[in-house]
Amino acid sequence: MGTDAALIDRFLEMLAAEAGAAANTLAAYRSDLALASTELAGELTTADAAVLARLAHGWRDLSRSTVARKAASLRRFFAFLHDEGHRGDDPGGTLPRPGTARPLPKVLSLDDVERLFGAIAARLAKEPVLPADLRLAALMELLYGSGLRATELVSLPRSAVSPDRPFLIVRGKGGRERLVPISDRARAAVASWRNHVAPDRQWLFPSGKGHLSRIRLFQLVKALAAEAGIAPDRVSPHVLRHAFATHLLAGGADLRALQTMLGHADIATTEIYTHVEASRLVELVNTRHPLNDAGRVDLRPSPA
Repeated sequence: MGTDAALIDRFLEMLAAEAGAAANTLAAYRSDLALASTELAGELTTADAAVLARLAHGWRDLSRSTVARKAASLRRFFAFLHDEGHRGDDPGGTLPRPGTARPLPKVLSLDDVERLFGAIAARLAKEPVLPADLRLAALMELLYGSGLRATELVSLPRSAVSPDRPFLIVRGKGGRERLVPISDRARAAVASWRNHVAPDRQWLFPSGKGHLSRIRLFQLVKALAAEAGIAPDRVSPHVLRHAFATHLLAGGADLRALQTMLGHADIATTEIYTHVEASRLVELVNTRHPLNDAGRVDLRPSPA
């Protein structure tokens, strides 16, 4: 289980740093992954779809909730392996989904987003402007303004954003390329930051001999949230991607266009945002409609 154990440890470190997973959650992931590795003789990380199907067949006598948990643990692990380049494919999609409802993604309100960018504006108003603050501004503009995934963002080449081109080409999951719109604000923020990146550097957000890590990106975003007076556990790069999608949809964006911008292979993945918007509308009706309990209008006829 040597290779399995090392990669499981790295996966759990990522969960702790990026998702702020609690100790009990990490313990549950470790237990599920270690057991699966043992059942596959230490070859979990190289298992293909057929092997995973046989593994899942062994869960047939377990409760639906247990199967759902085990499958979710493995799917997230294989997604991590794929995102980090340890595998060229992601076989996790073959694992069972025993009737579990997909949770709605966390979202930020427009007020929350304004507070985040307000904190950045306050930093940029100081003299002299620190390069680290210019970098943070560029990162946030691309996260919220273009809906990039964390991995896509930190691995952007130095020349990815052109001052005269309102889009960039991103290589996303599965090696698929897509066009992503870039706002004027984002291009300006990137241009200001790129002045501090040496021309011979490969990455737009360099760090050491490589590029900024996803873990460091999560730390920067959460620190900014705390500075803006927002609970850090409510904010992450992926939550900002969700905010990008939800706010665009609320503003009238076409679902197919949103699917293209987000790089979703299946429109069903994008449709989760229609449920987010619907839930917001239900809340709006319940709290603001004139017929709610707080201000109900009596429509009964008056006595003669």
